[in-house]
This record gives sequence, structure tokens and C-alpha cells, in this order.
Amino acid sequence: MKVATMKGITCAVALVMLAGAALLAEAGPMTAKERANLAFVLDWWREVLQARHLDLAPKYQAENYIQHNVNVPTGRAGFVQFFGRLGAPVNPIPDKLANPPVVQFAKGDFVVLVWEREGKDPADPSKMYKYNTYDMLRIEKGKVQEHWDYAQKMKGGPTGGAPDGTDYDAVKFNFSAQEKKNIEIATVEFKDILQYGHVELAEKVMAPNYIQHNPNVPTGRAAFVEFFSRIRKPEPLQAGWKTKPTLMFASGSYVFLIVKRAEKDPDDPAKTYPAYWFDMVRVDNNMIQEHWDAATKTAPPAGRGAH
Repeated sequence: MKVATMKGITCAVALVMLAGAALLAEAGPMTAKERANLAFVLDWWREVLQARHLDLAPKYQAENYIQHNVNVPTGRAGFVQFFGRLGAPVNPIPDKLANPPVVQFAKGDFVVLVWEREGKDPADPSKMYKYNTYDMLRIEKGKVQEHWDYAQKMKGGPTGGAPDGTDYDAVKFNFSAQEKKNIEIATVEFKDILQYGHVELAEKVMAPNYIQHNPNVPTGRAAFVEFFSRIRKPEPLQAGWKTKPTLMFASGSYVFLIVKRAEKDPDDPAKTYPAYWFDMVRVDNNMIQEHWDAATKTAPPAGRGAH
């Protein structure tokens, strides 16, 4: 969902800002290998990122670790140098994450962590609101090989990130029949409704009490339809996407995608850099029940406050 792109700068330090999480949710049946990949990533996060034991990075990360966050150098050495500046190691290493992801799952070689954050409401800085971020990791030969998130470049900051190390079109997953069905249902929202404007299809694929985590969009199916009827005009449906997901897959009831976007460089608007937006829905009983994306709250127009 491309409503209200992130307005503030999401710096790489957000990787270790494990802010207020809601109830932890995990996808449906995973293979033993997928569960092992998920556990491996969570241990890496807890020991290396949360506890700042950068000495353990070689245990978890490939030497040629690929970093797509534009603010962080690629490679394990660059990662260690960057995060080593954030403070001394924590001892003893905590047994648990201080604030775990609200959703976590693995599919094939990929691990997805979705976090809940809090920020100041731009319409009323005395109030806080919740939004979501994500991290996706790829495991190769028993090590964390590649990382994606939705990070915006810091003005005047270093330029990191790296070209893609994954041939997205070559990635194959083993989906159950229900996971395939869940992808079809999610595609109706992501493509037919949001890209082509056919909100009349919402009744077929979205639950009446649809939960919306984008802070700019109302929750509930009826409110969703009313909102998007105002900002999306229907176009003739096409088989193809207007904007094709860079990678899309299902794990149990969750359907997750990333879209590689070209963002304007704050240091030179004539240039762009890549940022990886995410969208995710939860499908149960063949209806979309819940949606997450990377949107932060949009500031009100100049001269207008909250209503």
C-alpha cells in the first residue's frame, strides 16, 4: 500500500531501537529448516544487535554480508564498524529480546521480522502513535547473507547499501494450497483494489472488521472503501501489476511483499537511491483480516492542526 510514504528519516540506528511490541504473532506451519532459520536470526538480533556483541558477528553473518540499508556500509566489517559505535557490549547477554517483533516467520531462505514502533504525532506532538517497520534477512550456507528494510537516506550522511544479491525472478518457494489461495486473495487488494482502484472488490476479499495498521488509513472495511474511493479512481483491470512486487511470498496466513522504490536523494534531488517498501496482510478464512506497511503518519497541511 503506497499511502503516505515515510516523511521522517528512518536511520539505520532503527535496527536496534526495539520499541514497544504488541502480542507476538508467528506464521503457520514452517519446516524444521525454516524454524531453525528464524531462531538463528532472532539469536543474531539478540546477541549482536541488542546486546552489541559485535565480536559474535562472524558466528552469524557472512563476511560478504549484503546490506541494502542506504545508511549502513555493506559487508560484515562495515556492519561491525557502524554498530560498534553505538555503545559498549551488554553483559550478560539477555536471554530474551527486550521487545520482540509483533510478527515473525521464515519461508525458504528468507526470514521476516515486523516491528511495532511509536512516534510523535505530527498533528499533536504531545501524543504518540504506532507504526510498523520490518527487516528481511536471507540465509545462505548457515549465515545471514543479505538484509533489507525500508530506510530513508539521512541528509548529509554516508551512502551505504549495495546492489541486489538476489535474482528475485529466480527465487522459488514451496507453497501449500492454502498459501497459494492466500496469495491470490492478497493480490486482489494489492493489485486490483489499490493499483486499479476497484474498491467494489473489497467485499469479496476483506473481512468487515479488517484491521488497518497504516496510521493514515481508517480501520474497518467500510471505512477503507470510503477512504480509497476518494483517492483512487477505477481503471480497467489488467492481468499485470502497475507496479510489480520485487518479491512476494506467503507463510501460513501471512502474505508479504517488498517493492524496490527509487527515492529522491536528500543531498541531490536529481539523483535517487533504492529503498524497499513492505506490505503485509493476514488472511484467515479466505478473507483479509489485517494489514501492515511502512507508512508513518502524515503531517497535516500547513496551518491546520488535528481535528
